[in-house]
Amino acid sequence: MTFGFASSSAASLSTSASAVSASRLLEPAEWAAAGIPLLRNPREVVSGLHARHHPKPSTAIVAVLDPDERLCASASFTRRPAPADGWMFRNALLAQLRRVIPHDLRRRTPVRTAVLLYCREGDARWTEEDGAWMWGLRDACTLHGLRCGAYITLTHDGWQVLGEGRGGRRPNADSPPEPFALSETPPLAPRTGGPVSEVLRRAAAR
Repeated sequence: MTFGFASSSAASLSTSASAVSASRLLEPAEWAAAGIPLLRNPREVVSGLHARHHPKPSTAIVAVLDPDERLCASASFTRRPAPADGWMFRNALLAQLRRVIPHDLRRRTPVRTAVLLYCREGDARWTEEDGAWMWGLRDACTLHGLRCGAYITLTHDGWQVLGEGRGGRRPNADSPPEPFALSETPPLAPRTGGPVSEVLRRAAAR
């Protein structure tokens, strides 16, 4: 009796944990309905971040843009192999944002926007990992007083702004950095130091 009860409880807890983890992701329809602001020139943003951070697969780049779409700050880090979890992604993104730029929580309305570029294997179609990054980005923006901006994937085939249908072949996960772009903003000074997540480790922060 005792053994059977313990086994049932464990199964219940496992099912509950799976359900919670599954809820920490956003489906494409949910993302599209969230009113994410469109980038005026997504290719310029992608090219600028690609030139700064030289991402390889499993590299995430979070960037903060001002109302004129000029880059205020950005940071990149590498995701360790582990199950996709929006809560862990949220914590990693929030830690990077706190390191590179002050929060805007005192403002009634956010004026700066955070975007996320994630370089990964596979094609441009939405995956549950993408959904977890979307959830994490939205939550991190709320906790840092920012508007939630675009989520962009970078693969061997090119880049894609998920939920918008805009993309291009270059830059991609294999291409060398292009001449510096992103509103002709000069490179930011590298940022070093700060905490390292147990699941995600920082590769570089700029």
